[in-house]
Amino acid sequence: MGQQFDAVVVGAGQAGPSLAERLGKSGRKVAVIERKLVGGTCVNTGCIPTKSMVASAYVAHMGRRATDYGVDRAGDVSVAMERVWKRTRGISDGSRSSVEAWLAGMPNVTLLRGHAAFESPHALRVGDQLIEAGEIFLNVGGRATMPDFPGIDTVPYMTNVGIMDLRELPEHLVIVGGSYIGLEFGQMFRRFGSRVSIVERSERLLPHEDPEVSAAIVDILQREGITLHLAAECIELHGKAGDLSVVARCADPRMEVKGTHLLLAVGRQPNTDTLGLDKAGVKTNEHGYIVVDDQCRTNVEGIWAMGDCNGKGAFTHTSYNDYEIVAANLLDHEPRRISDRILAYALYIDPPLARIGMSEQEALHSGHDVLVGVRPMTRVGRAVERGETLGFMKVVVDGKSEQLLGAAILGVNGDEAIHCLLDIMYAKAPYRTVTHAVHIHPTIAELLPTTLQSLAKPS
Repeated sequence: MGQQFDAVVVGAGQAGPSLAERLGKSGRKVAVIERKLVGGTCVNTGCIPTKSMVASAYVAHMGRRATDYGVDRAGDVSVAMERVWKRTRGISDGSRSSVEAWLAGMPNVTLLRGHAAFESPHALRVGDQLIEAGEIFLNVGGRATMPDFPGIDTVPYMTNVGIMDLRELPEHLVIVGGSYIGLEFGQMFRRFGSRVSIVERSERLLPHEDPEVSAAIVDILQREGITLHLAAECIELHGKAGDLSVVARCADPRMEVKGTHLLLAVGRQPNTDTLGLDKAGVKTNEHGYIVVDDQCRTNVEGIWAMGDCNGKGAFTHTSYNDYEIVAANLLDHEPRRISDRILAYALYIDPPLARIGMSEQEALHSGHDVLVGVRPMTRVGRAVERGETLGFMKVVVDGKSEQLLGAAILGVNGDEAIHCLLDIMYAKAPYRTVTHAVHIHPTIAELLPTTLQSLAKPS
């Protein structure tokens, strides 16, 4: 007989520790199993370290712009990557230590180290230990996808994990993948001082966004000297460390981009392939994501899946919300659902893109009576005062119901201001609630009522 627990949480990412604490406080005997680093992607290789690096890059960028603000500086701005790395690792390590200390102090919770794999629906093998429990919660996260490009086995490359361990500045960083990870690292390393080229297979950046959003982001990146290569199909990798190239054979004309370092940012995949899910009878889809219902329950009684591995969201905030949904249904008898969640995310280039709900394209395709309001950031006093006027605000409304359908803010502090609209959407209040509100001046959010007062049919 194996070691007995009431509940097991596999993975100590964003959802796992919070759920473990609630389960422990309910009187359950709980095991948390972690094979690598407590804190998951966000703490160790995602949000916290990358946004720490973004902050360093922003300081370097503003240092170069100092004279625009009437501030004199002596000499050129340069970036010491070793110190950037130490600062980033210090912030990330501190966050992980806090989670470890939190776990250690939880009543009825035991942290076990090692890789877990199912032997049956309610038994997991961790090294030479057999762990048995009536309730199992999977929070195993995801990792970078490794594409089958010709040359991938011989040409050195980095993923989002490896690039954060660089102690020296790449002379010319080539990035394959023009989505969120690729764009954030691209702008970051350009501001650190590298030449940067981004290779993207789509004909435009971020094809899921409205065309004017994509065009504005292209303008922002090109202003900073980043080279973009779009419609790059049939990619091959050639060369060696310090002298490599990315070839797009099917591009017209044929495309070749040379550089010194290579970052592959072509997507993510769930960490489900070594869990032994077949032995538990847990279903996955064609991409390896665990199939769950509206309360994060799998097809097997007593097994749940939360976070990146269930394919219902690829963000820290959606992972945490999965925990809240599981805890609400299991412990509080509150019927919360994944389908009640409104899409919300941000792209952390500078200025950031914040997006909630539907885009204009999606709203039109869904048959809504679409009204759109747009205002450039040049009309926002706070942005003008700060000298950061790139971007715009856009709101999408259903003219019949007067409900907000979605919004995009590409501009300084847009990732904060957009929550004014997100909360209105959750409240199911009419958009006029915002137009009648009195916002503080001078802020970014104060232009949201004005933007909503300018609604018109899309052209």
